Amino acid sequence: MSGIHGGDIYNNHVKIDFSVNTNPLGVPERVKMAMHEAVGHSNQYPDIRAAKLRLAVSRMLEAPEEYLLFGNGTSELFLAIIHGIMPKKTVIPVPSFSGYEYAARAGGGEIIFYETKEEEYFAITGELYGFLPDDVDLIFLSNPNNPTGRLTDRELLRKLLGLCRDRGMYVVLDESFNGFCGKEFSMLPEVEEFENLILVRAFTKIFSIPGVRLGYLICSNRELRHTIQRQLPEWNLSCFAQAAGCACATQLEFAAIASYIVQNERCFLEKGLREMEFQVFPSEANFILFYSEKRLYEPLLERGLLIRDCSNFRGLRQGFYRVAVKTRKENKLLLKAIREII
Repeated sequence: MSGIHGGDIYNNHVKIDFSVNTNPLGVPERVKMAMHEAVGHSNQYPDIRAAKLRLAVSRMLEAPEEYLLFGNGTSELFLAIIHGIMPKKTVIPVPSFSGYEYAARAGGGEIIFYETKEEEYFAITGELYGFLPDDVDLIFLSNPNNPTGRLTDRELLRKLLGLCRDRGMYVVLDESFNGFCGKEFSMLPEVEEFENLILVRAFTKIFSIPGVRLGYLICSNRELRHTIQRQLPEWNLSCFAQAAGCACATQLEFAAIASYIVQNERCFLEKGLREMEFQVFPSEANFILFYSEKRLYEPLLERGLLIRDCSNFRGLRQGFYRVAVKTRKENKLLLKAIREII
C-alpha cells in the first residue's frame, strides 16, 4: 500500500500538505466539540445500530433510514460490497482512486480497466456503453473523479445505470467529493429508480476528518443492502465516529460556505498554474490535476510542501501532479514556490 495515497506526512517534514484533498476550512467547531464530548462515552460499547447517526444522516439527505449503511471509511464499504457481491468481472475506468482496484482484487475476480483519453481530459463518455462486456457484474465510478476532478454528465450516468440494470450489473458510484460541487450534481435522486445503484459517500473530505474514518452508502435494494451488511464487522463505528457524524449532519451551511470558497480558490490556482504554462485539466472538485515536464515533487518537498505525484495512477505517467485547493494564503505560497523552481 506504500506510495499509493497522499498524506505521507509521517515520513516527511511537511509544512503544508497539498497531497490530501480535504476542506481547507478544517474541522467544524461543532464537530470538534462532539468528539471531545464522546470521550465521556469511551468506556462503553458504541451503539451497534448507530441509531442517532442513522437518523441524522437520513434527515440530512432526506432519504429513508433503511437505505443507509455505514462503514469505517469508504474503504471498508468497498471491501464489503466486493465480498458481498463477489463479482467475477469488475470494470474500473482509469485513472481513478486506487482503492477500487484494491477492493476488487480482494474478491479474486477479473478486473477490466477502461482507459479514458487524455485528449478528452479523461472524461467518461458514451464510448463506455459499447466497451462493457455482457458478463460484467460490477462497475466502479467516481463523480467527480479522483484524481482528475471531472464530473460525468447526469444523462450519461442515467443511461449507463439503465443499461447496467438491464444487463444485471451493479454500479458503485463514489460521490466522496460531491460536497464541493453542489447538491445538483448528485445522483441521490436516482437511488429509488435504480436498484442496481450503490451510492457511496464520506464525511472525510467536506468536513476534513480523514482520521475519524466514517463513510456511508445509500441503496434502495433491500436484498443487496443485507448482503453487503453481512460483510461488515460488528461495532465498526467508534463512539467518536458516530458523534462526529451526527454533528457533521447539522453543518450544511458550513459545507456550502466551503464549497463556495473552494470554487473561487480553484479558479485562482488554475489561473496561476496556466500562467506558468502547465497543462491544467478542468476540475469540479477541491483539487487540480496538471502536467509538468519539470520535476516538482522533490523540490517542493524540500520547501515543506507536499503534493501528490500521480505517476503511479493507472492511465497517468511521470509528470502528472495533483494539488489540493487550500486557502488563498496557502495557494499563493504553492504558486510562488513552483515559480521559483521553474
